[in-house]
Amino acid sequence: MFFSGDPSTRKRVDLGGRSSKERDRKNLLEQTRVERNRRLWLRQQNSAALKIQKCFRGRKVVRIEKSKLREQFYKVYGKYCQNVDRNSFGPDSDFLCQFLYFFKADNSDDFLVLVQICRLLWWFVQDNGDVVKLFAGANYSSTCALANYRVKQFTHACIRALHQNRNHLKDQLLLTPEELNVSTIPLLEVLVLLIDPKLPWSCRTVEYLFQNNALSLLREIILTGKDNAENYFSIGKGSSLERVLTAVICHVGQKPCICSNINPRYCFASQIITIPFLWHLFPNLQQIFAAEDLSQCYIHQMANFGQNLINLLPKDISNEFPSYACMLGNMLETAGIALSHPDCSFDMAIDLAAVTKYLLAALPSVKTSHSRESSMIPEDDMTGDDEVMEIALDRKLEQQIYIAINTRFLLQLTNILFKGISSVNGLDYGPNDKDVIAVDAICGFLYVTFNKMPLERIMTVLAYRTELVPTLWNFMKQCHENQKWSSHLSNDAPGWLLPLAVFCPVYKHMLMIVDNEEFYEQEKPLSLKDIRNLIIILRQVLWQLLWVNHTTSANSVKSIPVSSASKGQSVQAIQQRVSTVVSELLSQLQDWNNRRQFTSPGNFHADGVNDLFISQAVIENARANEILKQAPFLIPFTSRVKIFSSQLAAVRQRHGSQALFTRNRFRIKRDRILEDAYNQMSQLSEENLRGLIRVTFVNEFGVEEAGIDGGGIFKDFMENITRAAFDVQYGLFKETADHLLYPNPGSGMIHEQHFQFFHFLGTLLAKAMFEGILVDIPFATFFLSKLKQKHNYLNDLPSLDPELYRHLIFLKHYKGDISELELYFVIVNNEYGEQTEEELLPGGRNLRVTNENVITFIHLVANHRLNFQIRQQSSHFLRGFQQLIQKDWIDMFNEHELQLLISGSLDSLDVDDLRLHTNYAGGYQSEHYVIEMFWEVLKGFSLENRKKFLKFVTGCSRGPLLGFRYLEPSFCIQRASSNASDESLDRLPTSATCMNLLKLPPYTSKEQLETKLLYAINADAGFDLS
Repeated sequence: MFFSGDPSTRKRVDLGGRSSKERDRKNLLEQTRVERNRRLWLRQQNSAALKIQKCFRGRKVVRIEKSKLREQFYKVYGKYCQNVDRNSFGPDSDFLCQFLYFFKADNSDDFLVLVQICRLLWWFVQDNGDVVKLFAGANYSSTCALANYRVKQFTHACIRALHQNRNHLKDQLLLTPEELNVSTIPLLEVLVLLIDPKLPWSCRTVEYLFQNNALSLLREIILTGKDNAENYFSIGKGSSLERVLTAVICHVGQKPCICSNINPRYCFASQIITIPFLWHLFPNLQQIFAAEDLSQCYIHQMANFGQNLINLLPKDISNEFPSYACMLGNMLETAGIALSHPDCSFDMAIDLAAVTKYLLAALPSVKTSHSRESSMIPEDDMTGDDEVMEIALDRKLEQQIYIAINTRFLLQLTNILFKGISSVNGLDYGPNDKDVIAVDAICGFLYVTFNKMPLERIMTVLAYRTELVPTLWNFMKQCHENQKWSSHLSNDAPGWLLPLAVFCPVYKHMLMIVDNEEFYEQEKPLSLKDIRNLIIILRQVLWQLLWVNHTTSANSVKSIPVSSASKGQSVQAIQQRVSTVVSELLSQLQDWNNRRQFTSPGNFHADGVNDLFISQAVIENARANEILKQAPFLIPFTSRVKIFSSQLAAVRQRHGSQALFTRNRFRIKRDRILEDAYNQMSQLSEENLRGLIRVTFVNEFGVEEAGIDGGGIFKDFMENITRAAFDVQYGLFKETADHLLYPNPGSGMIHEQHFQFFHFLGTLLAKAMFEGILVDIPFATFFLSKLKQKHNYLNDLPSLDPELYRHLIFLKHYKGDISELELYFVIVNNEYGEQTEEELLPGGRNLRVTNENVITFIHLVANHRLNFQIRQQSSHFLRGFQQLIQKDWIDMFNEHELQLLISGSLDSLDVDDLRLHTNYAGGYQSEHYVIEMFWEVLKGFSLENRKKFLKFVTGCSRGPLLGFRYLEPSFCIQRASSNASDESLDRLPTSATCMNLLKLPPYTSKEQLETKLLYAINADAGFDLS
């Protein structure tokens, strides 16, 4: 009970909570299990050793027996078969049975015997002509099983022998039948002899070869011969190897062929058509394959493999020669021949489009230019999912594919697929199943082609030489009117997805080339009514993709694959692509509508834009903000102006608070306003440019004008300097026929530092916009597009040079031989009487304009005038402009809207709107008789006098873009005197532009008020009146 000091009597407690007996029991069970497994492993080891020994002894016995049989064979038939006669091949002879038993492909003696046997067999058949009787005797039906077996084994032995010794025979593999003395030709010719389609065992023999992977061996034989040929592109026709393939190619499993159970992995299409440049090696085989029946069978066979096609192909030869690319190149080279056949079926075109789509999708993008004209398309039109591939195709293989997808191929395929589609078919019920299949096929093929191939040639062909645009539009119109969108893309994919993915870039390309007469007058390719309906459809689609359904698609983890060969070809990827091309097309249609209105501007606005959307649009990275960047036309112009103004206000507030102690003051002489402003503003940093700038004017007598700059003098300064800087007399800008400004291409001939001046003018315009000052500078649309970093096209040329545009349109529609006009790819520049000649293309002085290249010539001339000549001036102007105005701010507006941002609209000079938002002080009220007279006088002013009045009281001749409600501070009329004495009535009205304040004496008559007010606003006395 009490502690005795002896620890041994202490009870031991297992803190693990288990008894030692339980632990010992588990250890025992574990040891037993390990022992049992060890004994099992020993038994398996002994059993395996016995099997290995048994197999080894068996093989040793077989090897000994084969060796004995080989020696006996030599004794009976001779080592070189000198004792063999035609009866040796018959069913009663053991000659072939013995030989096939001991034959080894890697035994040199056996190989030589096989060659001699083939040579003898060939001679016997040539002598008698009946190979069936040679193998089966007089009665084939009674000995067919034996004869068929021997033929199968013998043909397979020939192929194995060639494959085993292919490296030693590499120089003989592509020889013609006349070279019978070499080793390979007898083997190949006997193969041709024994698998002749006319023979009764032909299909069974070929089927046996297919099942035993003989085509894979043939593939390696061909590759060895090709790799060791000096120039396999010009090998003579009719080689023995080609004759073997010709005999095999007709076995496609369809009548009259009875081959069955052909493994797709080892069939002719997988093993042979994947050999690089197959038809260059075997031109005769190409003609046979291209025959309608055969090509249709093989293409249908490949189409049946579906998206798994690429997984069934043999291992790539190298990274530069992937099997799928080799198959695609070979197939496309023969597709043109098959499509040109008058009886080419609709089903074959469907299969061809499907197979081409699967294989193209796996290719790395072929974006390199193969033609010098491709430079006409700017980089922003290069559509597609640009997934960078580390592995590039062989250059010749890439060219083979590129050349094969040519004008003829595209025309043939689209014409066959669209042959049965009528523009009036199914107006009441929507498109039929055949229409849906055709549209799915061509759109699936073209969508992948756009992503993988250079676009210039493809787009031009589709736009001008096919009916793709009107056909797809009619299809989409029927679907939209009947609310019946069908597609075989995916159950979860809307039916309009693929058609729009193809229609939009093609129609967009067409709009870049079409002229104004074709679009507005001839209404080609679509009527203006159809275009109005198209705009509504595109707007609804874009809003659904970007806003309504965006959350679902963006958060979807699992995408539905269109092609397993390409990671990017998912429904989600297509939706992203469609949203891009639809927004680009709508933006372009909006440009056409701005040139000459054919639909209401509101048709471009989405129905779902509300205050919640606008509030989110100003938040960076919000979905509404992303939509504002990608498709700003969906949002009404006034809403975008509010967003733009709020962004500018936020930046001004941020920098204004910092600039209180670093205010920049300019002393400007009115007669040297441009030079003084350039010298002082050019020294400011970007940070200081964003801050406040205050101006003091000096008149012509060197005296500082009265007035403290609270913002009004600066506004006056900005209006005056912009008028001076952009005056055409200064030489930096020129005027179009419509008195619109654009950079002078010859500015360098007038000013040495013209690029610095353009940088300064860009900064100047940006400062005006940054401060919310409207300036009356009408820019040409094609120059405003440079502020958005956009490319100008032919339809922009009338605003610059209407006469040149008419001449180019004359060339475009000229019916005669254009080469007789003696035009070349050069253009003459005439600046200030100095003429210079420039080539439009390298070597253009020697390149005559013809009917084939006149379209290229027309667009190169337009590009030179609209883009190339003013590129440097525009670039420097843009750099200065972007010092204060971010690109994404400007991208919210098109060129027409951008001009409104710069200069405002005459609609903003609304007297009633100004009266509605005017405050009164000093005893005036809205009902005061002086105020009533004032508004009557102002309403009776001309537009020019209204602009002068507005400048007199606000410092700017244009009102706020969204109306006087947004004038800061609000316009105010203050009584200039407390009494109506004669002295006060003789005073002129004065103003405080920094506060938008008019100090108006209490004139007693309307005539007096009008006279004094007109004198004041026309005095042009600077700020001395104040």
